[in-house]
Amino acid sequence: MTKRYVLVHDENKCIGCQACNVACRSENNVPESVTRIQVRIEGPYGNFPHLHFKYNRVSCEQCENAPCVKVCPTGAAYVNDDGIVSINEKKCVGCLYCVAACPYKVRFINPETRVPDKCDFCKETRLARGEEPACVTVCPTQALVFGDANDMNSEVRKVLDTKPNYQQKVNLGTEPRVYRIPSRKGGIKA
Repeated sequence: MTKRYVLVHDENKCIGCQACNVACRSENNVPESVTRIQVRIEGPYGNFPHLHFKYNRVSCEQCENAPCVKVCPTGAAYVNDDGIVSINEKKCVGCLYCVAACPYKVRFINPETRVPDKCDFCKETRLARGEEPACVTVCPTQALVFGDANDMNSEVRKVLDTKPNYQQKVNLGTEPRVYRIPSRKGGIKA
């Protein structure tokens, strides 16, 4: 893999506005009843007037060791040289193994195509044109950083090297490529 695309979500900069969700819907023709990405808002935490929320991005984690790809009997779920976990609709037989295998529970059945779907970093549209994913470009607070982590001069590499970050469910060995900069506020203090 020559490129290693990753996304960083800064929980301190995110305001839960859902602009990323709206841009994704528009760019990828996502039907209203489902979503490729969303920001879940948790809270409020703390005591008035010092209340705060936690903003958790929910989307495909673009696993390097993707369980959804391993269980696909037809190769419809696959990873190309770009490292992006993708779906070939023409090869899909609708077995739903990939949906069941995703430990992040982010795959869904597109009600129009009847094929599993999920975030693919706008691979066929914006990335193909040399642009960043739609969610990244519309974020009003620059809470999202995207790029090639193998490029030591990229903004995303600099963020990963200088800011504390974490990945979800690393204990599963999936090696997710969505990183998070943890909220400095934390949860409820006893």
